[in-house]
Amino acid sequence: MAKGFLPVTREEMEERGIDRPDFVYVIGDAYVDHPSFGHAIISRVLEAHGYSVGIISQPDWKDDRSIDVFGKPRLAFLVSAGNMDSMVNHYYVSGKRRKEDAYTPGGQMGKRPDHAAAVYGNLIRRTYRDVPVILGGIEASLRRMAHYDYWSDSFRRSILLDSQADLISYGMGEKSIVEIADALASGLSVRDITFVAGTVYKTKKPEAVYEGVRLPSYEEMKADRKKYAESFFIQYNNTDPINGNVLMEEYPGGVYVVQNPPQKPLTMQEMDDVYALPYMRTYHPSYESQGGVPAIREIKFSLISNRGCFGGCSFCALTFHQGRTVQVRSHESILEEAKLLIQDKDFKGYIHDVGGPTANFRAPSCQDQLVRGVCKNRQCLFPKPCPHMKADHRDYLQLLRKLRALPGVKKVFIRSGIRFDYLLADPDDTFFRELVKHHVSGQLKVAPEHICDAVLKRMGKPENAVYERFRKKYEKLNEELGLKQYLVPYLMSSHPGSTLKEAVELAEYLRDLGYMPEQVQDFYPTPSTLSTVMYYTGIDPRDGKPVYVCRNHHEKAMQRALIQYRNPKNRELVKEALIKAGRTDLIGFGPKCLIRPEKGGQEGQQKVRRDGVQKAKWDGAEKGGRSRSEKEGAKRRKKTIRNVHQKKR
Repeated sequence: MAKGFLPVTREEMEERGIDRPDFVYVIGDAYVDHPSFGHAIISRVLEAHGYSVGIISQPDWKDDRSIDVFGKPRLAFLVSAGNMDSMVNHYYVSGKRRKEDAYTPGGQMGKRPDHAAAVYGNLIRRTYRDVPVILGGIEASLRRMAHYDYWSDSFRRSILLDSQADLISYGMGEKSIVEIADALASGLSVRDITFVAGTVYKTKKPEAVYEGVRLPSYEEMKADRKKYAESFFIQYNNTDPINGNVLMEEYPGGVYVVQNPPQKPLTMQEMDDVYALPYMRTYHPSYESQGGVPAIREIKFSLISNRGCFGGCSFCALTFHQGRTVQVRSHESILEEAKLLIQDKDFKGYIHDVGGPTANFRAPSCQDQLVRGVCKNRQCLFPKPCPHMKADHRDYLQLLRKLRALPGVKKVFIRSGIRFDYLLADPDDTFFRELVKHHVSGQLKVAPEHICDAVLKRMGKPENAVYERFRKKYEKLNEELGLKQYLVPYLMSSHPGSTLKEAVELAEYLRDLGYMPEQVQDFYPTPSTLSTVMYYTGIDPRDGKPVYVCRNHHEKAMQRALIQYRNPKNRELVKEALIKAGRTDLIGFGPKCLIRPEKGGQEGQQKVRRDGVQKAKWDGAEKGGRSRSEKEGAKRRKKTIRNVHQKKR
């Protein structure tokens, strides 16, 4: 393998002695040759198997010539919208456009189109009608079958059809892309590549599909949302490579979109091999003059230790993308990468993260998964931990100890998610204690998401009593270790099942806790999650029961404001929400009240204090004690009193 970046221009390709690349990879992100970027992994894996790849990053989709950089590839075009779904990348849940794209040079917004994978596929088709087009990446993976699209509020076809592509390689794709490449290199037509695990293809011959399970047709689901809920739950229960079935979805014109079961999980050796490939570990040097690629800052000094997640959160798409079987790298592989970080000129001694989708998952939840696959219609942690689940942090703890012992390492942080119910299920407290002592940067971020059990049930999260046990134990360990560290709970407003009643209960909980979050995540309906299906259909696919769904943007704003009720800017929204919820008892001067009454009277006399000190409390609520604003306010008041006394004298 040649050293250096993969070619992004014809000149760079010719310097490598390549006249015509086997694959041209069209991507919606800037080209970053780092294993945290899907396009880097797929390109390097293909290169390791003897295939050449040219990269076209963020082509101008309005110009057909923009994908003609390398001419016609020998085998196929590969297409990915990027590390994020392009619509999530572009828009807040409110529909407002984001101002920065972290995956673009200089953070510039607007360098990729909406629904980028479909647009790029059609862009290629206008010039190269007979070249295979293969989609991959998160956007194609989660839109591989008919799905609800939040941004257009519409029920869309499989992206395979909308993009005019031939195949989708869904999931992580290392195994499937090599099988596809080998099949194409052998002379097989892309139309005949119907046997690769982890792929989706289209056919007009459903009788040729072996043991395919027929889902409701696209037209049936479009006409009846309940049909879509039923279809999605079938898909949800067929995401395992061992026990998953072939699924078929019919479209008008006799076209069937066929999904093969997922590719098998990577073994530890296969994971090690992927992360040992010769990545340059940064963005292409051509971006330097534009300020580089902002996304590199988040991952440059972090280590990926695992893939997959058996947590089963309803609002998370990991089940559909990486699967529920946890795959891990060896200690040796991770330590070798850590040594590369230490050698970097910008390394200051801090490893920012060691984890993955859930940091403290370092093995499948039980050994049965490796033989029979993950259970259908049953989760490992929800609603209670499965008795067959083995909660064991010893391997992860040993890894962290080895990383801490490396020369040049001052601190190893864990910033990716800690699953606290799994942590509590471990009878040995050693990891919990060392987590608190060595791996928290002042604040530990966890995701209880809500406190009302009715909402948590729809979220697929443990009941609030579990989080309370975790919170108290965390505080106790900090006290025993003589540390003053805080919990930062991630909270979500407007999730299906959450009415204003539950939002008020969450506000009361935060009041009693004395905690005000700086950020709140309003539920974001992204493709291929149970929660998004609930949002669209009003039905929980797991039990078929109706679910309350907050779709009104104003009510969403009220639910969000209640969580941040101390922020003076939210006062009117909080007041309106309390009135609508029938909780005017929380408007007043008592210690349990969330907001003061209208101006005038006693409140009017306290206006200065409310507008000044209350805002200071808001600013400092995250850290506990008095904030900088409070202290400055106190200094100003003392100065004023001192001046008054001086005048009297």
